[in-house]
Amino acid sequence: MKVGLIGLGNMGSGMAANLLKGGHEVTVHNRTSGKAQVLMAQGALYAAHVADACRGDAVITMLADDHAVESVVFGDAGVISSLRRGAIHISSSTISVALSEKMAVAHAAGGQRFVSAPVFGRPEAAAAAKVFIAVAGALDVVDACMPLFEAIGQKTFRFGDKPSDANLVKLSGNFLISSVIEALGEAMALVGKAGLDQHQYVDFLTSTLFNAPVYKTYGGLIADKKFEPAGFAAPLGFKDNRLVLAAAETLRVPLPLASLIYNRFLTLLARGGEALDWSAFSQLAAEDAGQKALPVGRV
Repeated sequence: MKVGLIGLGNMGSGMAANLLKGGHEVTVHNRTSGKAQVLMAQGALYAAHVADACRGDAVITMLADDHAVESVVFGDAGVISSLRRGAIHISSSTISVALSEKMAVAHAAGGQRFVSAPVFGRPEAAAAAKVFIAVAGALDVVDACMPLFEAIGQKTFRFGDKPSDANLVKLSGNFLISSVIEALGEAMALVGKAGLDQHQYVDFLTSTLFNAPVYKTYGGLIADKKFEPAGFAAPLGFKDNRLVLAAAETLRVPLPLASLIYNRFLTLLARGGEALDWSAFSQLAAEDAGQKALPVGRV
């Protein structure tokens, strides 16, 4: 397929590389062109403008937040005004349910097709084509996108024909990950203050009842206190937490744990942790227990 990809951050770069490996004709666009150089050496075309990435069968947006997506999609010479009738916009960004609904309406009015397909996985998973994809949209449109999904991920899960439902799934999933980070942070603060080896503790957990990848990944990061470079930066985690609370408010669903995590993120950011991985808020439990968990001068 001829596909454009807009947004060459930690996730988008790996996705674009795997689309090229899958034999697709890929045109990439990024706010700063330097990130495109490696992909161009692999055969990607470079689009100097958003519109130039929207000339093919589909365009994928993989951007940081609602503001970035809105500016690219609805801006002058943006996706809405540039995508031909019948072409597909695949939104893989982690965005609000409300923005997804807004884009679905706008694309339908323009005779374009739209699916939401956010991905689960950290940058190393994106580079290895091992992300999981949650997709929602019209059945025939999702079918048309499957060659792209097969190139970038290990498995695609369908959640019906309403695109925004995939965004709700993604936000709820990130809420669950942040809940694991909080729980691990508290448990490791407890055993750590007692003098137990946290690496041994994580090995025990992940070799027995808690052998899921999320515990292995974040347990390792927390035990190592490896929060730089950020695979997923704290401000993005905070944004996702805020969006899941907004969705919950709309649906009248209390999320007490999400409210706690909101304040954990806010504390981390208030102390200067913008450049840290989102899992760094796990250390606040240790600091509550009187342990200096993060580097002096960082937070």
